[in-house]
Amino acid sequence: MKSELFDQAHRLVTSDQRWALQNEQMLRVGLGPDVLASKGSMVAYQGNVAFHHEKSGSMGKLAKKVVTGEDVSLMRVSGQGEVFFADAAGYVFTIDLENEGISLNFRNLLAFDATLTWDINRIKGAGIMAGNGLFNTTVGGTGTVAVTSVGRPTVFDCSKAPVAVDPNSTVLWSANLAPTLNNSMNMSSMLRGGSGEAIQYVFHGPGFVVVQAFEWSPLATTGR
Repeated sequence: MKSELFDQAHRLVTSDQRWALQNEQMLRVGLGPDVLASKGSMVAYQGNVAFHHEKSGSMGKLAKKVVTGEDVSLMRVSGQGEVFFADAAGYVFTIDLENEGISLNFRNLLAFDATLTWDINRIKGAGIMAGNGLFNTTVGGTGTVAVTSVGRPTVFDCSKAPVAVDPNSTVLWSANLAPTLNNSMNMSSMLRGGSGEAIQYVFHGPGFVVVQAFEWSPLATTGR
């Protein structure tokens, strides 16, 4: 049987690294230590692997999920073997944390070392505006995080000048940065139906923000 499908570019990647990209849109993780991954993100595996629902870990964290709409639904992946993760053909990137953290949109979170800590935090100045992307998930410690981007992302250096970004296009930022909110909507614009670009995150300081070439639909406030 002959086909370009069987070209070397589509063969399994062999790597000594625990976290490696099978290709730009698929992640391979070698098990041993457990991994926490977004539910439904497993596309294949080899070996003796188990998948279990990961609880929030505390009533406080569970309450944040309910109130904010940050539906951080995780599964614990354990055993021996290799597991492959992907999400809607998004581009995959791994980040090695060294006693540091990132804040990210949970819809861009793919997987991370189970030894890392995670929580849901309100964006400073966002009040109780749940369901509008104004709550983000923070991951910190020492270990590896894998994220996805819809389209190729752009990384902005926030130390040079303030950077204003759409909350629904923001993938992640340095956890040491504290974005402020800018409301660009004025009364004249509101009377004309608005621009659709009313609120932005503004970052300024030593760190970076990653923006994807796509806007997520705003989360609906469910009141769950």
